[in-house]
Amino acid sequence: MKLRSLLTGFFSCTILVSVAQPKQKVLADKIVAVVGDKIILKSDIDNSLSDMIRQGVELPPDAKCLTLEQMMGVKALVLQAEKDSLPVSDEEVETDIENRIRYFINAYGSKDELERVAGKTVYQLKEDMRGPIKDQKLATAMRDKVVSGIKITPNEVKAFFEKIPADSLAYYESEVELGQIIMYPKASRDAEEYALSQLVDIKNQIEGGKDFRNMAILYSDDPSAKQNGGQFEINRTQKDFDPIWMAKAFALKEGQISSPFKTRFGYHIVQMVSRAGDDAIVKHILKTPQVTQIEMNEGLSKMDSVRANLISGTIDFGTAVDKYSDDEMSKFTGGMIQGPNGTFLSIDQLDKSMIPIYQKLKVGEYSQPTEFTDERGKKGIRIVYLKSQSQPHRENLKDDYSKIANRALEAKKDQAIEDWFRKKITGYYIKIDDEYKNCDGMKKWMENSSQLNKQ
Repeated sequence: MKLRSLLTGFFSCTILVSVAQPKQKVLADKIVAVVGDKIILKSDIDNSLSDMIRQGVELPPDAKCLTLEQMMGVKALVLQAEKDSLPVSDEEVETDIENRIRYFINAYGSKDELERVAGKTVYQLKEDMRGPIKDQKLATAMRDKVVSGIKITPNEVKAFFEKIPADSLAYYESEVELGQIIMYPKASRDAEEYALSQLVDIKNQIEGGKDFRNMAILYSDDPSAKQNGGQFEINRTQKDFDPIWMAKAFALKEGQISSPFKTRFGYHIVQMVSRAGDDAIVKHILKTPQVTQIEMNEGLSKMDSVRANLISGTIDFGTAVDKYSDDEMSKFTGGMIQGPNGTFLSIDQLDKSMIPIYQKLKVGEYSQPTEFTDERGKKGIRIVYLKSQSQPHRENLKDDYSKIANRALEAKKDQAIEDWFRKKITGYYIKIDDEYKNCDGMKKWMENSSQLNKQ
């Protein structure tokens, strides 16, 4: 297996901290490899393998060898990135650390449970993460520099495809490319005032002795409230919360409940439960002003006009998305629905409510404006656009050119990275423990490193 292929897997995975159980006391550890001034410990490999096992990854027989080869490749990239002074800011690293800590807190239910299971404080976990995350970012930056500017030509795509054995060609079920323009009609002023008055009453009841958690379960329009009682563990640097909501939360003192305030999601009250620097635990109740059929009908009429302009060619789909769609993600995807294979979606990857809409369309057509309810329970109207549809088929250049081209490009990048390593290895001081010298992946390091052969 090529070193670059291993690194692809490394870059695509998330660096995990072994938190599923407290760390065992290390009885013995040793350096198993050195690349330049970077060392790799036996415990680094053991911990990495333990993480994969806990994630349910089936390890190959040579897992230790492959893991060491990965780690050595990353160290080599980091060395060159440092030499080339590639920029990786402390802020980038800290943001990544915070995101990963939040992932673990959500996975284990609370900060206290994470610390109990890990046998470490969150501060200690962050310190453990800092070095590996910075290395990952440096290695990724170096890899991107090596492959930047690599292009693929149609002739190269054709040559790549022709090398694939006929019995290895992928079989694709029917796939579609769908776009949508989404509008969320606004509630009336009366509905807004009613939602606000409800929150005022709820706040008064809580301050009069009612339990915040129970009130959130009973009255919050946030779907997650039924499971978490309206409680969240947040960090000030998070980008996945509304900035107004975040500012209001961190303006509170411990125990204080905010006055009702508005964001694009509706009206909120927030209570600051506890705070430690930029980390906080808060409780939250949301009331969403109800949209009536009157507002829905007005939205349907407006979307009818948008569809008429699309059909007449007065406006193209991308422009219509920019101008009329209220879905924030649409601004980044041009309105196209994304899946594991980009914009190509199999039927089972579609939202069930989307299937009867697209089945009435021919390629290039736009659906009638249709009412729907999103995952947050918010009422909206959408126009669906069927950009393309394929029939079940064996992979071929005509129907699957973009997929094949992407694979061909990645293979070309693989080779560029492989060539880069073979060239750079000769300039690194390399030492490998005897236990690993017989690994297949170590041969290229040993054969190409004059430093190693002189040991």
